[in-house]
Amino acid sequence: MFNLFNKFFIVIFIIILFISLFFIPIFYSNNSYYDNTFEENIIISESNFFWPIPGYTYISSYFGKRSSPTLGASTYHSGIDIPASNGTNLYAIDDGTITFASWGAGGGYTIVLKLENYQNISVSYCHVSPHFIVSRNQEVKKGQLIGYVGPKNVYGINNNPYKDSNGKPTNGATTGSHLHLTIKIDGKAIDPLSLFSTSTQ
Repeated sequence: MFNLFNKFFIVIFIIILFISLFFIPIFYSNNSYYDNTFEENIIISESNFFWPIPGYTYISSYFGKRSSPTLGASTYHSGIDIPASNGTNLYAIDDGTITFASWGAGGGYTIVLKLENYQNISVSYCHVSPHFIVSRNQEVKKGQLIGYVGPKNVYGINNNPYKDSNGKPTNGATTGSHLHLTIKIDGKAIDPLSLFSTSTQ
């Protein structure tokens, strides 16, 4: 009787273990987004926009009021900051047209994307690499590579007022390599996270 009882619990344990290992992850992955901080995966939001910087979901500075992190940075943050190393890929969140790809003062080197399917929405990628792979009036598709995270320090901008603690010119008002993402509707900045689902699994 005792052996039969033990065998019963061993069988139940094996069944539960099998279900946990093979079925629960499948059920869980059927969310409207996929996020793995350690792999290069596009994160698709509930609104079906592409997350602009695959594999990076940590937000170092949120939208709204904040303490200015460096000279020239605003105390009202018009977007979100996503830390990433120099050269990290940046993607178009949706189909659209590049309306700006140049130096953007406090935003440093900047790419602006006007969305095709949402004519009143524009997306700014700030502190990007000065080695642009897109140009003004170029049409791009959702998920298309449009640029790279830029370095902290840049050179060649005449009268660049932005400097680090060592007096070296920086890529706009920045303390390090990151993507600053601003999304505007009818010219007014909104919290980008309201359009994306970036919770980690």
